[in-house]
Parts: sequence; C-alpha cells; structure tokens
Amino acid sequence: MIFGRKKRQLVRLLVVEDEPLVAFDTEYFLTESGFEIVGTVDSAAQAIALVGSAASIDLVLADINLAGGSGIDVARAARLRDIPVLFVTGNCPAEAAEVAAGCLDKPYAQRDLLAAIAAIEARLDGKPTKRLPGGLRLFAPLG
Repeated sequence: MIFGRKKRQLVRLLVVEDEPLVAFDTEYFLTESGFEIVGTVDSAAQAIALVGSAASIDLVLADINLAGGSGIDVARAARLRDIPVLFVTGNCPAEAAEVAAGCLDKPYAQRDLLAAIAAIEARLDGKPTKRLPGGLRLFAPLG
C-alpha cells in the first residue's frame, strides 16, 4: 500500500466529559474523523464501569474534574486494563504523569486533539512523534 493511509491503532474511544456541549462536540468531531465512540459519559463511576466491562476501548479521553470522582480515578481503572488515557483538562495535575499517556490543555483546537491522539499512537508504536500540538504534554510510557 504505497499511497494508502496507515491503519489506526487507536480507534475505539471513550469520552469522559461532564460539560455537555464539550462532550457533544468531541463525540461528533471524532466520529466524523473516523473514530468509533464506545461511550460518552459524564461521571467517574460511569467511566470506571465501562472501562471494567468487556467493552473494547483503545483510548480514554478524560477530563479531570468529574461528577462523583476524578479523571485520575478513571485513569487508574484504565491502567489496570492497559488502556491509555489522554487527559483533556484546563488544569493537568502533577500525578497525571503516573497514570496517563498525556495531557492536552483546554481549550484546544480540534486539529490539536487529532494530533494528540496521533502522538500517543506513535509513542505506543515506539515511533517518534511527528508534531506535538501546543498544550500537549506526553508522559513516559507506563510500565
């Protein structure tokens, strides 16, 4: 396949966002960009339940401040299942590096969200990242 696009590794995404407009926009944009949204939930408990279920999830996009808990709690549950997490938040906490693949600052442009997902995918493949969007911090791979 000389001119074909590389098949994505991160396709099935879980969106964890308690701001309804942001959640809707993110879900719509990512679906239009070819991703499959496994679920869009607004609480830590719902996200943890989905992560712990048999649902196949490739990446969790999580805000930090959620109803009934924290995105950190979601990331800890995802880590137990070897599911990478990208925090999308206005305030990335210090402990994020211990449980997540990266942190993307809000507000972000849609192209920056796509670039952040691509950067995490490249890191998972052991490849250098081509372009890091502004506001993205990648953390050392979790082991």
